[in-house]
Amino acid sequence: MKFEHLIEINDPMNPLMDTLTREQVWRGLVIRAESPKLFIPHLDECDISGREAGSFKRRLRYGDLVVEDTVFLSPLQEVRYEVPAQGEISASTLVMTIEAPTEAMLHVRFQYDDGKPESLDQASKMYDEFKKSAYQEADIDTVRILRQMAGQGKLDASYLN
Repeated sequence: MKFEHLIEINDPMNPLMDTLTREQVWRGLVIRAESPKLFIPHLDECDISGREAGSFKRRLRYGDLVVEDTVFLSPLQEVRYEVPAQGEISASTLVMTIEAPTEAMLHVRFQYDDGKPESLDQASKMYDEFKKSAYQEADIDTVRILRQMAGQGKLDASYLN
């Protein structure tokens, strides 16, 4: 199943929306990758290893389920999560891309690929729709948390130094 959607970060037509810079959004997406427990309440543990220029490996534990993945960072552009096939988990990816269709607008595109073909039977289609909805809600929560962090100054360069 492949799924993607956009979340609007800045809209010059909406004066009630707090404006974030590309740098703030980028810092927030990196924090989400490095400290996922801030964004995923049911995550029990995250260990980071294998840091290299532009990537690192993670070991995530959700109860008895352990997932290993690699995060690739393209500064100010995208964060890519790659999960290799492991146990009952098929290979999958999540890509979060910062897009600026105009100078005043900013979006984050979330692209999911669970490595499986589109479902044909009704039960599987319903499950896929449930997963899409859950992904979208998690991404909306991510942006909400980024906005809170920005409001607290936690995404400013001076805060991180």
